[in-house]
Amino acid sequence: MVKEGYYFGVPPLALGGVCFFLHWYVAAAVLVFLALFVFSFFRDPERVIPSEPGAVVSPGDGRVVVVTDEESAGRPGKRISIFLAVWNVHVNRSPATGTITKLEYRPGKFLAAMRERASVENEQNVFTLSTDAGELVFKQIAGWIARRVVSWKKQGDKVARGERIGLVRFGSRVDVWVPKEAEILVRLGENVKGGASVLARWTGKAATSKLSETSAAETDANLTATGKRS
Repeated sequence: MVKEGYYFGVPPLALGGVCFFLHWYVAAAVLVFLALFVFSFFRDPERVIPSEPGAVVSPGDGRVVVVTDEESAGRPGKRISIFLAVWNVHVNRSPATGTITKLEYRPGKFLAAMRERASVENEQNVFTLSTDAGELVFKQIAGWIARRVVSWKKQGDKVARGERIGLVRFGSRVDVWVPKEAEILVRLGENVKGGASVLARWTGKAATSKLSETSAAETDANLTATGKRS
């Protein structure tokens, strides 16, 4: 469990204990139930992080509610949106290994996180992540119940794939944007786990560079074989 769980869970638990000793059993039961819910909400289970090259993992637990074509800063790409219900784990993780080149907090509304407009209009943290393959973008988005997006990282930090980067409190949404050449591996309605489920496969510039080196090597070999280069 993350430390925020103690801040929110211990007070109702303590009050529940007081109510019990005063024989206010109904109030005690409600407060203890609330404390247990809070402790559950802030749980932080370990995850097995995929090691396959080019894997883009889910930033959070939940259900895929959007897979769509979308531009980011004029670049064509695809957006995957994941809705986190109140019973899901709300610790967010980095979708890939890289450096956070930009972290922007955007104040906004608190529309229901399942609504399409929430990706643009709701309060959110927007991370731009520079990876070996290129740049991707992911967001922590507040919802109708969740009223705070919390980042544990800052601009310039290096993060590993699946590393914990923050949380959104009490029901929310996370978005991931990848360039159009990425291969999307999830579908609408699919349930995913933060840090463990692979959303897309994207090798990007790394693969292009490697392919170019291979092609150059093959060209050199062919030229040498035909006697055109010594």
